[in-house]
Amino acid sequence: MVDPLGEALRSIRLTGGIFLDSQFTAPWCVYTKVCGEDCKPFLAAPKQIIAYHFVVAGTLLISVEDDAAIEAHGGEIVLLPRNDAHTLASGPGLEPKNARELIQPSVDGGLAQVRHGGGGEVVHLVCGFLAHDQLYNPLIAALPRILKIDIRKGTSRDWIEASVRFAASELITAGRASSSVLLRLSELLFIEAVRNYSQTLGDQEGGWLKGFADPHVGRALALIHSRVGNPWSVESLAREVGLSRSAFIDRFSTLVGMPPIRYLTMWRLQTAKLNLFETNMAIGQLASSVGYESEEAFSRAFKREFGLSPARWREQQALN
Repeated sequence: MVDPLGEALRSIRLTGGIFLDSQFTAPWCVYTKVCGEDCKPFLAAPKQIIAYHFVVAGTLLISVEDDAAIEAHGGEIVLLPRNDAHTLASGPGLEPKNARELIQPSVDGGLAQVRHGGGGEVVHLVCGFLAHDQLYNPLIAALPRILKIDIRKGTSRDWIEASVRFAASELITAGRASSSVLLRLSELLFIEAVRNYSQTLGDQEGGWLKGFADPHVGRALALIHSRVGNPWSVESLAREVGLSRSAFIDRFSTLVGMPPIRYLTMWRLQTAKLNLFETNMAIGQLASSVGYESEEAFSRAFKREFGLSPARWREQQALN
């Protein structure tokens, strides 16, 4: 059976790592954010990072800026899809300390540690990340700032829980975990979190994310996301997903909120815009990489969408 949401999420090509074993005793409060340095043993220069904390035992509060705090308990995993700086605490109203100032490298080359707090109730966390090499992905952009999974309830709960505990234990004791276990674990964690979130959306929420629940539209979205430079047409996408042209257009437009070619154009141009900002790729090369046959056609489409030519937009970003 085809799993469109899983296909699209796997196309993000996640890499995972666990880098910190933390034990806190109440009262405690820390402020933190995963950085590229934390990912170095696993990935040299990730373009995007998704932070996560596996709560092995205990209860804590997690919050991002002025958003309401979310309570997390032992057996739950909290993910931050856009790697926002966040606060972890034993309770409300506590003054946070910079978590980086508390990290102690392992003397035996194993997992770095944090041991901090006032001696009360214990919270045990294993901290990690999921990273990917895409500059922009609309799926991640559509997610909330915090996602929470109870791995005791998910469809893959037995494998996820066993793998998290195995990887964490192996890292804590030996400073190293099986890369294949971490890779598969990273993929499953993210798929499980997004699937759980998509199931909470109402009929009027979620846009194309809700479309992944449909096997035909979900398959088309997975194809577009994973092969943005392919010369897609309505006909070729409809053929790939097993629908007539008219049925495909109607179904896609109803679920996603826009026609398939409009969505394809938006996805290509958003990808191109972030490549203009993040890389020195020549505009002609960039145009080809996102599916345009000529630099001129790409420049016209880009200007219609953003009001400036690609070259001019890049110049303005360099001045800001």
